[in-house]
Amino acid sequence: MLPSPPFGQADLTNCERELIHLAGSVQPHGVLLVLREPDLAIVQASANASALFGVPLERLLNRPLAALGGNLETRIRRLAGNDELAAPLPLQCHVLRSGRRCALEVTAHRHAEGGLVVEIEPVEALLDEVESVGGHDTLLLQQLAEGVQSFSNASSVGVLADAAVRTFRDMTGYDRVMVYKFDPDGHGKIIAEARDPRLESLLGHRYPASDIPQRARQLYIRNRVRVLVDAIYEPVPLVPSLLPLTGKDLDMSLCHLRSMSPLHTQYLRNMGVTATLVASLVRDGQLWGLVAAHHYQPRKLRYAVRAASELLAEVISTRIAAIENYAHAQVALLVRRLEQRLVEATSTEGDWRLALFRNPRTLLQPLEATGAALFHDGEILTLGEAPSTPELRALLDWVDAKYVEAPFHSASLGKDEPALASLTPVASGVLAVKLSTSRPDYLMWFRKEQLQSVTWAGDPKKVVIGNDPRELSPRRSFAAWSEIVRGTALPWSSTELALARAIGTALVDIILQVHAVRLLIAEHQLGQTRATVQSSAEPVAIADAAGRLLLPNAAFLRLVGRSPDELNHLADIAALFTQPEFVRVTLASLRTAHQPWRGELALTRTDGSALPVMVRAEVVPGRDGAVLGFILIAIDLSDSKRADAARQHLEQSLSVVPLARESDQVVSAILTNASLAAMDITDGPGGPAVAPLLEELEVSTARATALYGQIRSFVGKG
Repeated sequence: MLPSPPFGQADLTNCERELIHLAGSVQPHGVLLVLREPDLAIVQASANASALFGVPLERLLNRPLAALGGNLETRIRRLAGNDELAAPLPLQCHVLRSGRRCALEVTAHRHAEGGLVVEIEPVEALLDEVESVGGHDTLLLQQLAEGVQSFSNASSVGVLADAAVRTFRDMTGYDRVMVYKFDPDGHGKIIAEARDPRLESLLGHRYPASDIPQRARQLYIRNRVRVLVDAIYEPVPLVPSLLPLTGKDLDMSLCHLRSMSPLHTQYLRNMGVTATLVASLVRDGQLWGLVAAHHYQPRKLRYAVRAASELLAEVISTRIAAIENYAHAQVALLVRRLEQRLVEATSTEGDWRLALFRNPRTLLQPLEATGAALFHDGEILTLGEAPSTPELRALLDWVDAKYVEAPFHSASLGKDEPALASLTPVASGVLAVKLSTSRPDYLMWFRKEQLQSVTWAGDPKKVVIGNDPRELSPRRSFAAWSEIVRGTALPWSSTELALARAIGTALVDIILQVHAVRLLIAEHQLGQTRATVQSSAEPVAIADAAGRLLLPNAAFLRLVGRSPDELNHLADIAALFTQPEFVRVTLASLRTAHQPWRGELALTRTDGSALPVMVRAEVVPGRDGAVLGFILIAIDLSDSKRADAARQHLEQSLSVVPLARESDQVVSAILTNASLAAMDITDGPGGPAVAPLLEELEVSTARATALYGQIRSFVGKG
């Protein structure tokens, strides 16, 4: 493994590994102190501490904090005694400088290896030439309320991003504010922008993944808001350079004053940018994107504005999760309609495959595909523009060998498998779902090659001349240029992948039902059909007209926790439920009503516990109108119930939020946003993904209200 370069010694070949969290210096608008516990003696300080406190640095080191006068030591000691300080917490206090009261904004956190890290910003700036933002508390609270409300009303990511850049620019006054979204490869694209009309627009510009090294992305998740006051600053070193408590460099991952990489500041200077604000947008624990603000003069944000920025980023993140999950819920609606049409076609025509391919728009349009192919029982059916039969068989062999997780997808088939490069004009993009666990049965969608014009903010491969790391920059020219990407199709979106997965699941269900009917009609064909039903992941039981069980498949037996010899009749199955008599009556009525039944019941497990299940009972009629038998399909609802419990817990937690007062617009807006997000998340069929999303929403809402509590306690104080 190659060694990581120390901070400030990276070049373009190793900036990915630069130890930016061990900067060893701070931005000059604030002061950093490290205090030893429990005596709170100053063991390390930034070199500008003497300018703030009016005491030579050598007289500050190893002296107790109380020597600075004022209430700084009292406030820090109280904070350290009442909180673990795993994350920075704010406070307002003052010290005495030449007998004069000096107001301070302070954050403190406990270093993992010991010591308190205290970051101090004087209300009266150390640097006169730096504009400070955040003195109007009433206006800030109003902007917060209006911003959260506008985010809650956003129905799409695009509308949300537009609202975000407007709110951030109004609140911070930066010359340009952008929402920057990452694609699966880590490249970024500016999807929204609010700017001074004198500036050239960067909307739609793309930036290579290398612009933001992986270590920086990790820090963006730990430290959600980062502010650079002046890109042309001189870093202020820590004295001594090594933390005496550990003998090592101070880990500054959580320090908002931490110096930024010289490569990054050079990058900004080459764009003419002087000050920046970056707020992280986090989805499912991953960096979804950033709110990035640029200013062309030095600009400092007071704590309340930084905290407000973090609050807004939290609300935006929850709204993104809700919007994207709602799109997945719409997928379920499309699939249900498709399933209904196929079931009807199967009962009237006997072949769901022809019905699936009868209307091209039904299958192709939702996924924006240009062609499709069905591989089933050794036969191939195609729709739209598709490769030749020999090419399709070669593609099938390759996909089947690569298939691990549903669905399989590629946007550049020729690059992923050069032997299949001839398919690029018609099938550069491939999306496949498997329909059988025992045979190579697949449904595949295709996308033709598309020449994709990508606008980059500068050439990502451009050679930079020079060896001094301080003179290097990721790119010296920021003129937009276009790169034509050949041999690729438009990538498959997460919603399209979810739709393909859902269609595949629906087809598996339909195939299962078709084979179950064939089992009842022709027992001499039981071999292959029984294997299909038995290997299905869906729990199903099949009974004849007299109620005798012909086949409870393995999945069904696992669900009910019984062996095959314990289940011989529908009455045996009825006894497994917590309401056996109701189930017996319901199953008996199927024979006379000839109508399917579905409902939610509970199974009694062998350990006495109850397992919630959705039961679907289908009547299989013969041509003469007599009942041939019954099909019972049971679905485990444990995950759905978990989602319901998570939703109820969320609703309960929202109802008891300590700050929830009808007169407070910001709290009301935060809770309204959370309620709307919960509705969007749960507006679907449920499933394993819903409960974690609701739990994440609850945590995020609590974080937002806590931040707001800090802001409320902070603003309006001296």
